[in-house]
Amino acid sequence: MSGSADDRLPRRSFLRYGALGGAAIVLPTPVGTLCSVSAQTPPTGDSPQSGGAGSGTGVDAQTQDEATIDDLQRKMASGEETAVSLTQKYLARIDAIDRKGPALRSILETNPDAGSIAASLDAERKAGKVRGPLHGIPVLLKDNIETGDGMMTTAGSLALAGAPAAKDAFIVARLREAGAVILGKTNLSEWANFRSTHSSSGWSGRGGQCRNPYALDRNPSGSSSGTGAAISANLAVAGVGSETDGSIVSPSNNCGLVGVKPTVGLISRAGIIPISHTQDTAGPMTRSVRDAAIMLGAMVGLDVSDPATASSSNRAKNDYTQYLDANGLKGARIGIARKRLFGYHSGADAIATEAIDTMKSLGAVIVDPADVTTIGALGDPEFEVLLYEFKAGLNKYLAARGGAVKTLKDAMAFNDTNKDRELPYFGQEIFAMAQKKGPLTDPKYIKALEACRVNSRTKGIDLVMTHFKLDALFCPTGAPAWLTDLVDGDHDTGGSSTIAAVAGYPHITVPAGFVFGMPVGVSFIGRAWSEPKLFKLAYAFEQASKKRAAPKFLPTVELAGQPT
Repeated sequence: MSGSADDRLPRRSFLRYGALGGAAIVLPTPVGTLCSVSAQTPPTGDSPQSGGAGSGTGVDAQTQDEATIDDLQRKMASGEETAVSLTQKYLARIDAIDRKGPALRSILETNPDAGSIAASLDAERKAGKVRGPLHGIPVLLKDNIETGDGMMTTAGSLALAGAPAAKDAFIVARLREAGAVILGKTNLSEWANFRSTHSSSGWSGRGGQCRNPYALDRNPSGSSSGTGAAISANLAVAGVGSETDGSIVSPSNNCGLVGVKPTVGLISRAGIIPISHTQDTAGPMTRSVRDAAIMLGAMVGLDVSDPATASSSNRAKNDYTQYLDANGLKGARIGIARKRLFGYHSGADAIATEAIDTMKSLGAVIVDPADVTTIGALGDPEFEVLLYEFKAGLNKYLAARGGAVKTLKDAMAFNDTNKDRELPYFGQEIFAMAQKKGPLTDPKYIKALEACRVNSRTKGIDLVMTHFKLDALFCPTGAPAWLTDLVDGDHDTGGSSTIAAVAGYPHITVPAGFVFGMPVGVSFIGRAWSEPKLFKLAYAFEQASKKRAAPKFLPTVELAGQPT
């Protein structure tokens, strides 16, 4: 979870700690040729690729130019590109980088309808209709988000493979309405990393182990690992992840991305395989703050299928780009949340310290420290709440979806029957703990939920921000990526996700520097519904610092100056 090493939950952290070149090419065969990696193949770190995207991957080096949504809209408007040509080139890049070359294993399957969708959007553009900034833009989705098409929605598990969802999740329908081309589904930590106490983030029965594009033997983090690796590697313009605690911000930290975990209720969860109805939310993962703002605006909306969205009425914004201000830090009061959110990694601390200096130079008022003193009280109650809510939510979801697996108990039985494919490296201890829980009327659940709300909100974020009159809390997002370890599981050292996750409040991470070539981000955390303010602050920092740099797909971290 988040915090220093002495703030760990009594089990492994479960969620986190997530302009194209070349000639137009015939679309590669989707699904089959791109998903042929054995689920039991461990990462070897011995890929022959040690250079950038143009180093022997078969894709022009121009593909590494970090194209933004605005860049590609200009190219389509001028006729230099079309939605079809962009779709073809990203699919070719997926083939060259995700399954060949560095073999990131970040994509589970591509959309067989992507080409036809792109063609129809090109026809609309030719007729003078442009839906908005996402018109014709290729987007990737985490594989716990339902699409009512030829692709599957499985949370990475073979237990749910073979039966596509009946319809799009609400946010997918919104993205399609905005003109996005749904390019494919990304790999993830299976069941959003809520299966085992010793799991390796980024591993799923369907996709095997996803790799970090900066150093292939390091972990992209979970559970939105595939989205993080894929968007960082320029396999699409933007992606969607989901978070219960850390699964957007941690892979964004590890993969050098901007990640936005919105206020719970700003985005509908209908059609997303659940863990927790009090903490779950989807959110954008992109290479720039502006792209994240565009994506978030396209996904918000009231949805009767998710009652939590009723709270977003008059709070959701269809255009978050209006809040982007390069001078947005001038006069802003930024609280440095040091207790448990600094001190777990010297490199991350140094990067955050440099970021604080940058904010000071931009006119921010730094309040240091501005500690949330209740963070240490969140671990046990949060885990208790999630166990109860996971069982209740998953059973409800599976019953409505239909298929052979109708309950959590059925999923456990499938795993036991298919141990060679589903349990080759780690078990399902968290599944077993959740299965033992009672209904949501259980006094133990109610007590734990109240403790979470009081310590994260009333005595947590709300208290410290009111006391110091803050616009946001600030801290490192997490440590650099750890070595992937299928034997012992994840061994990250710390992060900042838990306080905002438990509160259900917004959290934005922005790339801020590198430690031995591995990216590290910094976090802006705010009160409920403060996305406009956080975007303003994050954009101002990003424009002044510009720390995002494309990955080079190195086999391992380069430790310059170390003895050999």
